[in-house]
Amino acid sequence: MDEPTAVGAADPVLRVSGLRKTYGPVLAVDDVSFTLAKGRSLGVVGESGSGKTTTARIIVGLEQGDAGQVTVAGRDRTRSRRHGRAERLRRARDAQMVFQDPFLSLDPRIPAAAALRETLRLHFPRRDATARIAELLDQVGLGERAAAALPRELSGGQRQRLAIARALAVEPAVLVLDEAVAALDVSVQAQILNLLADIREQTGVGYLFITHDLGVVRWVTDDVIVMWRGAIVERGPTARVLAAPEHPYTRLLLDSAPRPGWDPGAVAAHRRALARAATPSPSPSDHRKN
Repeated sequence: MDEPTAVGAADPVLRVSGLRKTYGPVLAVDDVSFTLAKGRSLGVVGESGSGKTTTARIIVGLEQGDAGQVTVAGRDRTRSRRHGRAERLRRARDAQMVFQDPFLSLDPRIPAAAALRETLRLHFPRRDATARIAELLDQVGLGERAAAALPRELSGGQRQRLAIARALAVEPAVLVLDEAVAALDVSVQAQILNLLADIREQTGVGYLFITHDLGVVRWVTDDVIVMWRGAIVERGPTARVLAAPEHPYTRLLLDSAPRPGWDPGAVAAHRRALARAATPSPSPSDHRKN
């Protein structure tokens, strides 16, 4: 792969360099590098097992990479030393993550407005939270009734709006969205994607979209990287990559989306051929060992 090109600015808000992660014999993330500028949206695309979610979790600090560097808002996040409470909170403010299932991050016992108040109290204890809570709820399209509701009393789309509001409450430089609309109905997906586009325009936050859905990528990202078997196999402006993919795996992803005239048998054959091409042939010494 060519060296990664900075997206939109010489001083990116997120820089990932040479990231590597293994789980036993499995190489989950293999020399991954990219940048993201303030206010831009970058898609990270690949099927399950491609390494995209592991990459995201390392960026936000939920996992530790084996090698490489992650810098958010100019601050290195990859040093292994222990951090005090103040440093952990500051790192959390740099990069926030929105999950596919908001129940992973929402306390089922706390109403929506109270969840926002708790987040604000933790990160900005000297601020008056009341006005900011109202601003956040309005920003994500939640009214007074939703503000008083428990997570189980909200719809899936409302819960995801609340998760986004809570992430935005700390004013992050980067918002990582891991399959954030995958579990929603198509009509609700469109609402959330429109909401995210508006928020990006209003705040200048950088988005890192982790997804397998090329429709989402086409709708909300400026640039895209394609991951396969832990490595980046293609990168570039979203419109160019989706219109004229250069790597066989990117073409496979595009061919896998059902549409009129879609041939699942041809897609399966394409997948088998790609897997065979990626599997190294045994060397003569291997045959002699056997």
